[in-house]
Amino acid sequence: MHPNAVMLAVVLLWNLMLPFISAQNAGFVKSPMSETKLTGDTFELYCDVVGNPTPEIQWWYAEINRADSFKQLWDGARKRRVSINTAYGANGVSVLGIKRLTLEDSGTYECRASNDPKRNDLRQNPAITWIRAQATISVLQKPKINASDQTILSAETPVKKVTLLCNLTTAHTPHKESFWVKNGQEITNTRTEQRNTAYRITKPRADDSGEYMCVYTFDMAPNANATIEVKAKPAITGHKRSENKNEGENAMLYCKSVGYPHPTWTWCKMDGTSYTDIDNSTGRFFITIRDNYTELNILNLDINVDAGVYQCNATSVIGNTAETTILRVRSHLAPLWPFLGVLAEIIILVVIIVVYEKRKSPDDIIEDDEPVAPMKTNSTNNHKDKNIRQRNTK
Repeated sequence: MHPNAVMLAVVLLWNLMLPFISAQNAGFVKSPMSETKLTGDTFELYCDVVGNPTPEIQWWYAEINRADSFKQLWDGARKRRVSINTAYGANGVSVLGIKRLTLEDSGTYECRASNDPKRNDLRQNPAITWIRAQATISVLQKPKINASDQTILSAETPVKKVTLLCNLTTAHTPHKESFWVKNGQEITNTRTEQRNTAYRITKPRADDSGEYMCVYTFDMAPNANATIEVKAKPAITGHKRSENKNEGENAMLYCKSVGYPHPTWTWCKMDGTSYTDIDNSTGRFFITIRDNYTELNILNLDINVDAGVYQCNATSVIGNTAETTILRVRSHLAPLWPFLGVLAEIIILVVIIVVYEKRKSPDDIIEDDEPVAPMKTNSTNNHKDKNIRQRNTK
């Protein structure tokens, strides 16, 4: 047999056997974890499996104390409160999420995975063809917390101190302690063991606005909280009053503010007597917005178009505010202006000297070849006076 034919046969045989040689049974890399939640909360369960070929993933559910009655879960089930997101690559990864939890959502949730070719054959025993990982979700009734209504701070008139109140009226288990949180960060020195808790803002300003929460902790249950919003009109606390750039360079203007809720930012430019919204038709303007901060970047500055007054506007449901920045765009020759000024002064000085020398009168100039007359001294005059006296005596 020809050697090439033998080699081709070996390669074909290897390709046919490779899937069976490298096959790998399904196995869990990450399994779902049991959790205790409160009504109205959201939970997510993660399942990460490996195998060759990549295993298929399914989610199943059984009520508490009824582990023999599993039902498969589908995306959009339970009035669209259930979401299932699955991605297949080298691994199979799936996330089960349920929002707006109710007491009926308590139970056992099971992640199943299999890469067995006969996994969906009804004649096969699922306990053999599928691997399983379970998590128990316990949903408890959320404690009742009476909290203050939202507060709006006024920028025009002085505001008296603001007091935020929370009262834990009912709970499934005794509470441990409570504390206050602002915008996700715990406020220091606010922990207490009382069911009634208060937080006072003595001199409220715009930067005191935000989302406040009173949080109650329990030994045998998740934390419970209530939210109180303190709102204020945006106040711009930082911006560039002016910016000087050379044509062809890039300019960055910014504004930052305090106030809650976060404002909607817009940029505009003075056009004659009114402001016009920034038009990015040239592709040189880029606006960046991050909560209480915004940037306007202008690329490749044009001295004839881009110089002028720019305004950033912060608008929320409470009110709006604005600040302006003057952008000056200089010519390419701007760095040479000091040198050209000195050079011009030197030239003017030289011209003045030359003109002065040219206009001097001839009498002021002493010729070198003109004989110089002898100067009369005082001794000669004395001799004349002496001769006159001798004649008079005769």
